[in-house]
Amino acid sequence: MSIFDFAAGTDPTMGESAAVCSRKACRSQASWQLLWNNPKIHTPERRKTWLACGDHREWLEDYLQTRGLWKETVPLEDGRVSGALEQDS
Repeated sequence: MSIFDFAAGTDPTMGESAAVCSRKACRSQASWQLLWNNPKIHTPERRKTWLACGDHREWLEDYLQTRGLWKETVPLEDGRVSGALEQDS
């Protein structure tokens, strides 16, 4: 663990491949996939993915729905992500 991990609140016990919530500064285990696309720049069939923990699922869905980007929310099964993963920044 480096000083940068400590400052960022990174949990060293979580593996590199752990599915982490996409909400800024959240390091909780994700249990949902929010599938979205931006119709201005993506083809209709393209799906981008944000991951959400139970606490941030509603917030992230609302964020995407307000902007007309949200398509669907599906459970995250076995840590497998479908689509291109994007982090909230």
